[in-house]
Amino acid sequence: MRTFDLSPLYRSTVGFDRLFSLLDQASGVEAGVPGYPPYNIERTGENAYRITMAVAGFGDSDLSIESRENTLTVKGEKKPEEGKDSEVLYRGIAGRSFERRFQLADHVEVKGASLENGLLHVDLVREIPEAMKPRTIAISSGKNVSQQIEAKAA
Repeated sequence: MRTFDLSPLYRSTVGFDRLFSLLDQASGVEAGVPGYPPYNIERTGENAYRITMAVAGFGDSDLSIESRENTLTVKGEKKPEEGKDSEVLYRGIAGRSFERRFQLADHVEVKGASLENGLLHVDLVREIPEAMKPRTIAISSGKNVSQQIEAKAA
């Protein structure tokens, strides 16, 4: 057992891509994406990400998105249609309920979500606080260093 399958970690985390890319390169494993509903995680900028989920048949009122601590939860629950007289002979479009969780890296926040053409787009941004950003320290020259006077022991 010399290979490790990191695809479960890749599927449910956002913002850890550098770590997993290094591990994937070291082990030679490519990530697969099974499950319902199908989704993509893409990097749209240096600190920006987008999760795109295929939620055909679900409307705005059928979907809910919640961000709590470092977990993003997307839920879909199809409400039964009332007053519809037709009978479905074949159901090929999945309308089952789902709940998908994504682990977010530190300082990754949800910026917005949109639903268009059966695709739910959730935009994420990593905002690092000023205190955690790298800063440069000025190096002083040896000329301005204060001199210490030797003291004799009594």
